[in-house]
Amino acid sequence: MSKNTPKPVATPSAAAKPSTTSPAKKAAAPKAAAVKATSGATASKKPVAVKKVAAPKAPLVKAPVVKAPVVKVPVVKAPKVPKLKMERDSFTMPKTEYAQFAVLKDRLVKLGQPAKKSELLRAGIMQLAAMTDAALKAAMAKVPTIKTGRPNKK
Repeated sequence: MSKNTPKPVATPSAAAKPSTTSPAKKAAAPKAAAVKATSGATASKKPVAVKKVAAPKAPLVKAPVVKAPVVKVPVVKAPKVPKLKMERDSFTMPKTEYAQFAVLKDRLVKLGQPAKKSELLRAGIMQLAAMTDAALKAAMAKVPTIKTGRPNKK
């Protein structure tokens, strides 16, 4: 083709005819026509990028979403338990009675219930508090009175 030759023009009758080609062939046909139109007279220009047009898809029909009624459950907060205050104390006891801590702790480990010295003391106090007056008086009669305070420095 020379510079003076006119470009081919599509006639309305050709555009009005229903096409029997598949959509893939339809997409390829405009690309081929664009290549023919650009070759020859516009050989020095860069080729124009042709965008593929996707065939329109049928819209998806979504099923209506049925929401379950929302039931608000009142949140019941547990009453706050005040933090227990701890008390530190020191005491004096004979070595034979103090050695019982180790014996009792070993027994509890064998039973699968390890305990600390403070837990043993607290358990003993609970047992004493649960006694009747007569039983408490009898238990305390078995405990000898010892001198309180720190030992003298030698």
